[in-house]
Amino acid sequence: MKYLVMVQGTQADYEAQAGKPAAGLPAWSDKDMQVMFQHMGAINNDLAETGEFIDAQGLAEPARTRLVSAGADGKPVITDGPYGETKEVIAGYWLLECESLERVTEIAARVIQCPVPEGANTYPVVIRPLGEV
Repeated sequence: MKYLVMVQGTQADYEAQAGKPAAGLPAWSDKDMQVMFQHMGAINNDLAETGEFIDAQGLAEPARTRLVSAGADGKPVITDGPYGETKEVIAGYWLLECESLERVTEIAARVIQCPVPEGANTYPVVIRPLGEV
């Protein structure tokens, strides 16, 4: 079965990862970023070896987001992000093919073990099975 495994973040998290302290979060150093990339890269490599890896991407910061919705007159209303009412957004994802929910949960448990600087935000990992047609 295919699963979408998602990690979350905020605009402040992206700013902190860019080396700027934001909203009380510590600025990440280049070494902090390298450690995170090594952790995620090792997961990707292991998933590629097992054949479970389909795709994985980190997403651009919320400030580069665009929301298109229908206005009262039915015409598109376009808003740039980030959005005041949005606390967290999807920061990245894996698309995996795993034999069971238990297996993808093991992978998510490994993702949350990613080292982060002391005081950095941490979020749960979201697992969503893809609908079967």
